[in-house]
Amino acid sequence: KPNMWNDRELKFARTVIFTVEEINRDTKLLHGVSLGYRLYNGCGSENLIRAAVEVSYLSTCACLSNKKRYPTFFRTVPSDRFQVIGLVQLMKHFDWRWVGIIYSPGLYSEEGTSEFVKEAEKEGVCVEYRLPYSKIYENYFNTIVQTLRESSSKVVLLFLSLSYTKSFLSEIENYNITGKQWVGSESWITQADLASVERKNILQGAIGFALPQASIPGLGEFLLSLKPSDEPQSAIIKAIWETFFDCSFSPSNTSTMCTGTEDLRTVSSDYTDVAYFRAENNVYKAVYLVAYALHALLQCQNGSNPTTGKPCVTKDDVQPKLVLEHIKNVNFTTQSGAKVSFDENGDSVAQYDLVNWQIREDVFACCVLPNQVPRSVCREPCPPGTRKAINKRRPVCCFDCFVCPEGTISNQTNSPECLFCLPEFWPNEKKDQCLPKPTEYLSYKEIMGALLTGFGCVGVFLSLLTSIIFLTHKDTPIVRANNSELSFLLLFSLKLCFLCSLTFIGRPSEWSCMLRHTAFGITFVLCISCVLGKTIVVLMAFRQRLSVLTFTLIQVVICILWLTINPPFPKMNMMYYKDKIILECALGSAVGFWAVLGYIGLLALLCFILAFLARKLPDSFNEAKLITFSMLIFCAVWIAFIPAYVSSPGKFTVAVEIFAILASSFGLLVCIFVPKCYIIIFRPDQNSKKHLMGKIPPRTL
Repeated sequence: KPNMWNDRELKFARTVIFTVEEINRDTKLLHGVSLGYRLYNGCGSENLIRAAVEVSYLSTCACLSNKKRYPTFFRTVPSDRFQVIGLVQLMKHFDWRWVGIIYSPGLYSEEGTSEFVKEAEKEGVCVEYRLPYSKIYENYFNTIVQTLRESSSKVVLLFLSLSYTKSFLSEIENYNITGKQWVGSESWITQADLASVERKNILQGAIGFALPQASIPGLGEFLLSLKPSDEPQSAIIKAIWETFFDCSFSPSNTSTMCTGTEDLRTVSSDYTDVAYFRAENNVYKAVYLVAYALHALLQCQNGSNPTTGKPCVTKDDVQPKLVLEHIKNVNFTTQSGAKVSFDENGDSVAQYDLVNWQIREDVFACCVLPNQVPRSVCREPCPPGTRKAINKRRPVCCFDCFVCPEGTISNQTNSPECLFCLPEFWPNEKKDQCLPKPTEYLSYKEIMGALLTGFGCVGVFLSLLTSIIFLTHKDTPIVRANNSELSFLLLFSLKLCFLCSLTFIGRPSEWSCMLRHTAFGITFVLCISCVLGKTIVVLMAFRQRLSVLTFTLIQVVICILWLTINPPFPKMNMMYYKDKIILECALGSAVGFWAVLGYIGLLALLCFILAFLARKLPDSFNEAKLITFSMLIFCAVWIAFIPAYVSSPGKFTVAVEIFAILASSFGLLVCIFVPKCYIIIFRPDQNSKKHLMGKIPPRTL
């Protein structure tokens, strides 16, 4: 039936003829046997239905790989299963995770689309819509246009047969559909005749897989050398010839007469396009496949077939089922270099060319689309610092991104969870990496540390200045009358008290932690012991060197026990602040710390009581009032210290302790020694034995 043929099918038929003739000329293949052929159009042909083996060059449906259903089917064209895998991998490569599909009725498109959706789901590619295109129903097309305009996906897979593609493009070119990346199936992606000015926004940049390009020596010349006289009885060739040259072999008033000598090289069509071959190469391999199978079947050595071991078969005994056995095991290379073999499903090795449409500006007098890869995702990837969460009400590609909670990070894109930093680390502002926590301690470089250091140094200076004043006036009555030895020892201990405050400033170390508390405890006990000794001097009027030594040695023993059993040590406190580390000295033994403080408090309380009792003794010899006031300040400072110390965070704990040391030390220095220095320097007339003796009641002498 001539009207059922087109130039593309004629090209396939002529390729069969060319291949058969080439095989028949081959002296090594099928020696002594010639092949013949009979051409039919349409898979519904009765002759093809009866065929025991149909080797296809163009049937790509993945369903045909089912050997239980199609045990005798083989093909030299790749299954759509491989094309679908390639398309999904292509979209993964460009990170196109959000796509739409337009398909046509029929097994090719419907099966291919279904396979694509399944494979895409496995690889994390989501389908926003899947719309059928029909040449008949206009509402189908209106839905497609509306969806293309409203959809968020930028990539559209056009899985249509060639005839449906031509129809679809002729309609869609009338609508201003832009900003889409079109991906084509192998059925139309190489059809250059689809290009037009109206379709530049669609086809520019279109990409897809095509049957591999091949070179078949001699085939192009064979196709173009066709003349109607070669097949004078063929109505098919005459009908296509009349179409090519717009002429007629029958007399007509509407067209010129065909001469049959017209040159096909002047015609532009699928048939005359012989620059390269794609589907024709599958036809070429299919014919060779049968020839090699027959060649293997007809081999005979010593009365048996060397391949199967069965009795030899002559050309008159050839049956389809015998050919089938050898087709399964065929493995050969054609003269053009094409390799042919089959897997267990009857599929040949899949090979594709990746085709990308780039329409030149000199073809269309307009600018082409921007030369960049489009983005097509339902949701941009979750950046580091966030975690990816699947939204059960939406496709897997339409996930949600949540900022990592406090103290956690994610350092990868689309991280499924946030990870906790190690205790000594803390997330940066972007929450994409863990950074070492900044350390905090009372430093000499910061304002508070510098001020406390300054006050400590001032205390040392004033104590030293007082010592110089007392040493210079050591023979004066006021110095001698108040037990100068204890005064100098007290001044010495005050210097140590001021200096020990400096051990609390700076980065804690193992030695500084042990030194600071023990030095503080011993020097303060020495100081209070001296004050207590002076108080006893006032009351008892005799020297108290032994009492000072005894009181101090008790504190030394307490400190030694503390350092031996469980000494203070440097510690990184990561509990109080989440984002930084406090470097502090852990007490080691809390009992030891509070024993040191308790002993100091006990001596201070004893000193306060004795001084209070001695406050009414003669003024000239009486330091009791001064000692009482100094002890009142001392006790007030250290009573206030306890709640402040317990509740202060980080370096402020150390600052509170330093403040208590300095405040109590200054209290002792000012209350006990400033009045005497005032008399020595500004009232020397009162610094005389006569003045002091004149005020002593007779009963106290």
